[in-house]
Amino acid sequence: MKEFDYYIFIDYSENLIGYSIIEKNKVPNLLPKIERFRHYRGSRERKIYLSHIKNTIKREGIRAYFEKIKIVNMRYNLDLFSEVLEFIKKHDNCIIFISVDDFQYELFRKLVHVIDNDKTRVVKESQLKRGSIEYQLSLVLDNLLNIERRKNA
Repeated sequence: MKEFDYYIFIDYSENLIGYSIIEKNKVPNLLPKIERFRHYRGSRERKIYLSHIKNTIKREGIRAYFEKIKIVNMRYNLDLFSEVLEFIKKHDNCIIFISVDDFQYELFRKLVHVIDNDKTRVVKESQLKRGSIEYQLSLVLDNLLNIERRKNA
């Protein structure tokens, strides 16, 4: 398995889209704090689950582990993509892993191809292996999006 310098996750939920960026050296400290995270869709008691996750995120300072987390309305997806592309370009000497929601994958992959220097690996979210480091890290953004979506509902 490749050792990545940064992990980037792009996900969406209804009318929201977001991304998160985490540096590899922060991952080992974060993983034990998020081991109970799962996909919102798979939860039976969704409201209770999100409440627990929201408290865990606040109590454990989960956001502080990430270089950047941003959530915006879906109509700003190109702005969000451009921010991620700027990050990739700025860190052109780094090996970067990117997981993109299946719905946004093709568009984003084409954009990355323009600036890509073969050090960036872009995969569909559905290709993440359940239980893998990448899968667990993707659940942070997934849950943050659902918390934000329910807050705005």
